[in-house]
Amino acid sequence: MRAALYDRYGPPEVLYVGEVPKPVAGPGQVLVRVAASSVNGGELYGRAGRIRVVTGLRRFPLRTGLDFAGEVAAVGRDVADLAPGQHVWGLLGRRFGSAAEFVVVAADRLAPAPAGLDLTRAAALPAVATTVVTALRDKAGLRAGERLLVRGASGGVGHVAVQLGRAYGAHVTGLAGAGNLEFVRGLGAHEVADYRTTRAWELPRFDVVLDTVGTELPDYRRLLTRTGRMVTVSFDIDHVARSLAYLLMSTVHGRRRVRFFSGDPRSDLLAEVTRLTENGSLRPVVDRTFPLADIARAHRALEEGGVRGKIVVTVGNP
Repeated sequence: MRAALYDRYGPPEVLYVGEVPKPVAGPGQVLVRVAASSVNGGELYGRAGRIRVVTGLRRFPLRTGLDFAGEVAAVGRDVADLAPGQHVWGLLGRRFGSAAEFVVVAADRLAPAPAGLDLTRAAALPAVATTVVTALRDKAGLRAGERLLVRGASGGVGHVAVQLGRAYGAHVTGLAGAGNLEFVRGLGAHEVADYRTTRAWELPRFDVVLDTVGTELPDYRRLLTRTGRMVTVSFDIDHVARSLAYLLMSTVHGRRRVRFFSGDPRSDLLAEVTRLTENGSLRPVVDRTFPLADIARAHRALEEGGVRGKIVVTVGNP
């Protein structure tokens, strides 16, 4: 089967489409025919070799792609609630490889895709939406009536956070570039601000800050109310040790802790995202789509920035 691969760390151009063995579903596993996969920031760092301290040493060729939407092709023994032909979405967990024609995944990492949503658009949501639900609902405990600040509000995680913050009843402020402010407002933000011209100290207090940028964490932590909570889903990749040290220190000094987590969602969380999508609280935003053969262009597009929502890679089968 075809899959996106790379034989060395480097820029997007190291990616190519090659042939790898088609996987087989074992006990408790599902073989999914992938319709589409999205491009996530962690994949860019992985391909560039910038997170080897996290991923460890891996043997080339390596794969890319974290989440996917597709159709069940076969089920392994002990899988009772999924059947061939069913539309599903999910994540591979703590590994890459969904930019391929088929993936094998544990049944507890899948959920039925939202009814009526085409699989290309559906592929934009699993990774980012499960991240946001975990961040706002589980880590921050966001409540109706609270004030929420979203940094990077037009990007992959941010555009979902604005929508779900509004759905959870919060007063949402979105920070984004000047050209994206109306887009963010259209997602449901009550207030918007240009991050290039608005300094952190010029902003009011917030009950929750959701950070997707990873820089200037102390400045934004100071915006929290006395009982405020800050969740960051990124860190300064150029200063990893300093960022991690700050996150650790924030857990033991003062009430206003900065929470960081690495998602590992299961079926129940994916099912919640399905529910939120079906009831209209959440809609995917696809900036651009690329065929699998253009996987390098897809990575380059995300690296160049200015993306509204997600980049999606369509796979299908020849």
